[in-house]
Parts: sequence; C-alpha cells; structure tokens
Amino acid sequence: MKKALFSALTLSLMLIYGCASTPESKPPEPQAGLPAAPPPTVGVKPLEPVKEPQGKNPNLTKRSVFYELDKYDIKDEYRPVIQAHGKNLAENRSMKMLIQGNCDERGSREYNIALGQRRAEGVKRMLVLMGATESQVEPVSLGEEKPRCSEHAEGCWSQNRRSDMLYGGEY
Repeated sequence: MKKALFSALTLSLMLIYGCASTPESKPPEPQAGLPAAPPPTVGVKPLEPVKEPQGKNPNLTKRSVFYELDKYDIKDEYRPVIQAHGKNLAENRSMKMLIQGNCDERGSREYNIALGQRRAEGVKRMLVLMGATESQVEPVSLGEEKPRCSEHAEGCWSQNRRSDMLYGGEY
C-alpha cells in the first residue's frame, strides 16, 4: 500500500513539474547572406571602463613601491610616487585604491603575510597623510602568493618585495 501511494505521489509530482516548465526557444537561424543577430542582453550590465589616474604627474604611472629584505619602511625615492597618488585620491574622492603588500619567497608563510600587511599599511598611512581618506584605501597582504619574478636569485627576489597600488576597476 505504501509503495503504491509513494509511486502515485512521485508520478503526480513529476507530471506537475514536467508540465510547468516551458522549453527554451532557440534564436532563428540566419538567412543566407544576412549576418546573425547578436544574442539578447537581458539583465547584462556593461562593465565600466577603468578610470586612469588624472593629471600630468609622471609619478601617477608608477604603481609599485619596492623594499629591502625584511623591511617595510618606505624609501625616500618612492615618496614622490605615493605623494602623487595621495593627491590624486584627495582630488577624486570617488576613486578607490587597493594596496597589495608582497614578499619574496624566503620566510614562512605566516611571516610573509604579516610583513606584506605592514608594507601595505605603511603605504596607506602615507596616502592618508597626503589627503586620501581612510575609506578610499584598502591594504591587503598577498605574502609570497603573487610573485612578479619566479627565479631563485636576489635580482628576482628584490622585484617581489613590493607594494602595488591598484585603482578601483583594476582588481
């Protein structure tokens, strides 16, 4: 009795759900000599173009700050770069920036995550001092997970010890 009731219930549910669906309609085939119609764009929102930093300051094209081994203090040679980006953020309050702190492969994973975070936060502090708001800048650590160079030599490791500044839309 239970089997028959269960089978009848299952069959009726299959009929209800099977009848409720409608088959998908295929777009019409293109006629000879005519181009095919583009697919429908229902609910698709186009991507906004990435806003490049404004201004004529050549330092705005530079996006990386490099560090010495196991250090997170910003060298004097990178201060004009950070000042230019801080000023750009201060003049364009709607812009956002992500700062990615990176390390070379030496050191433990935990150490590199912590060092990368200190590097990113140091850049953020300087950007805020230059006029950016706290909410415009987000520091994150990538540790050793995003190397720029994968060789096992000092020249390569020095390229991986960096903070990268990415504007909204680039990440």
